[in-house]
This record gives sequence, C-alpha cells and structure tokens, in this order.
Amino acid sequence: MTLNIGDQAPDFSLLSDQHQMLSLTHFRGKKVILYFYPKDNTPGCTREACDFQDSLQNFDNQNTVIIGISKDNPEKHLKFKQKYKLSFALLSDVNGDVCEAYGVMNKKSLFGRSFLGIQRSTFLIDEKGIIRAIWRKVKVNGHSQQVFNELTQTKQ
Repeated sequence: MTLNIGDQAPDFSLLSDQHQMLSLTHFRGKKVILYFYPKDNTPGCTREACDFQDSLQNFDNQNTVIIGISKDNPEKHLKFKQKYKLSFALLSDVNGDVCEAYGVMNKKSLFGRSFLGIQRSTFLIDEKGIIRAIWRKVKVNGHSQQVFNELTQTKQ
C-alpha cells in the first residue's frame, strides 16, 4: 500500500530514546514532521538530524513536533541524541513494521549485496493525523528548510 497526501497517517506505538512508548495519536492537536532515516551516526543521517535540530525553534513556533524513526534501538538513539545535542524524539522501529506501513522500506545494494533498508523519507502530518506532504528519496542538503517552507504554506 502506498500512502498519499490526504490519507490518514498510520498510527503506531514505538519505544523512544527515553524508553517511553510514544504513538502518533499522542501528538494530536500538533503538526508532526515524521522523518524516516537509515541509521544513527552516519554522515547523511547526522546532517539531517542536526539540520532539523538547528531549525527546531522555527518548527516549535508553528505548533509542530519533529520525530525521527529508524530501526536503531533506544540505546543507540540516546547516544546519538547526546552526541549531537538533539532534543526531539527518536523512535525505534526495530522490526520495521512502521517503516512498512509508511512504505519506506526499499531494496538497496551495497558492495554487490542486496538488502532491505529505509529510504530516507519525510511526512508532514496535520493536527488531525492527515498526511499533508510527502518527501521520498530525500536529499539531505536543504531538506529541513524545504519542509519548513511547505509547513508555512499549508497553514490552515
């Protein structure tokens, strides 16, 4: 199943870096930037997380929370957050169920080996849980600004 703009965002409950269960419905009444990334502490994922952190006040001012999801476990997320002083939630989708629900698992190849991995993707979800924008195959440079620009254009 492919998600489209206007669809209800699939709900989930995942463990955070703080070992708390968080669900999408927990954030109703706020807009959510839900971004999926391959792995903590890799160059692109670090740059993406730091860019979102650098813009966090702008997102806060728009009643918007940022949530990152990867298959890393809560302990790895916590170390990653502490190392780069990230203050938004990172959730662990160790089994990949939420990644599957959002359609971000894709076949990748590295050194001649094929495997399933997370395709860097971002979803803008409104206060009622409706998907308002989707970015797939995200290029990190300028992405957080692109998301913020879309957020401020889709104000209701």
